[in-house]
Formats: sequence, structure tokens, C-alpha cells
Amino acid sequence: MKLIVGLGNPGLRYAGSRHNIGFAIVKSLACSLKVAFKRDRLLSSLVGRTVCGGEELVLALPQTFMNLSGVAVKALLRRFKLDPRDILVVCDDLDLELGRIRLRRHGSSVGQRGMKSIIEQLGTQEFSRLRLGIGRPRSPEDTSRYVLSGFLRKERNAVEEAKEEAVRCCLRWVQDGINATMDNFNDKPVRRAGGNKE
Repeated sequence: MKLIVGLGNPGLRYAGSRHNIGFAIVKSLACSLKVAFKRDRLLSSLVGRTVCGGEELVLALPQTFMNLSGVAVKALLRRFKLDPRDILVVCDDLDLELGRIRLRRHGSSVGQRGMKSIIEQLGTQEFSRLRLGIGRPRSPEDTSRYVLSGFLRKERNAVEEAKEEAVRCCLRWVQDGINATMDNFNDKPVRRAGGNKE
């Protein structure tokens, strides 16, 4: 069994924001697999289950708000009796260029608060993570406002293309594992906002 967790903040106020790209990717994945989410209050998450490539797969969207994502992920691991190496966490990344995706088998939180919460709750960094670049604001003082803002019209094509690539990456991770998936998806060219791929 594998678990894919999208990070974000629940509620209409945050829908479509840069910080919720993890939610958006896992929702797109669920749509492609025809998986419906159901609220599980004991797990503090929206949860969907299916079979993908012969592997049982759980999709989850924590409803704890970003900074407490680890509480939900820990509960999910306990419920489904999974090892941290059986999970893939999908989230946004300020330090990656807009539209670039990067898959890693482990690592630090790189300042992402949901990821930091998961590492603290699980007591390990040994779990896969897929990050999608949302770019950085021009001024560091604007970071909090920036991550909760929506994507600009000129950015949307690049973001939609990256979401589709991220969904393919998630499916490959389930079926072929972390090593083969990293080899095929990391450092691919990305579409410039409003322009061509580089």
C-alpha cells in the first residue's frame, strides 16, 4: 500500500492559492483515477482509496491547516500501518522556479511549514516528497501574502502543465518506485510564464 498526501489549507479562502498547489495536484490525481474523497474526522483528512498498477493507494488531503499537517499524516500512517518510506508528500516550494517539479526520497523541510510539521511528528526525514515551484516574491517581506495569493493569468499555463506532469510523476512513483521516477521527472525543462519551455 502507498499513501500520497497533498498539502494545503482547507476552505474556499485558500482555494487556488500558491500554497495549495499540493491539494490541487492530488485532487487532479484523484480525478484521473476516478477517486472520490470522503471526510474522515479521526484522521483529520479527506481520504480516497483505489488500486493503481496493482498497488493499493490512499490519497489524502489533511484538513488541519498547513502548519499542523504532521498530525494528520501521523494518524494516516497509524491507520494504514505504513512506513514513512511508503508515503509521498506533495507541496509547494518557494525556492523552485515557477512550474518546475522536483522529487526527492528524503531531505529537510526547506522552510515549508507543512513539511516541517510532518518531519517533527514522524521523527524522520525518510519519506518521498514532490515539490512544485511557485517562485518567490520580489520582496522577502511579501512572502506570507504571496504564498496565499493566486497565480497570475500569465502564469496559469505553466502551472497547469506542471500539475499534469506532477500527476504523471505520482503515478510513476506508485508503480515504479522512487529511483526510476526521479530519473524520469527531475530537472525537465519548464514553460516560462507566458512563454516557451527552456
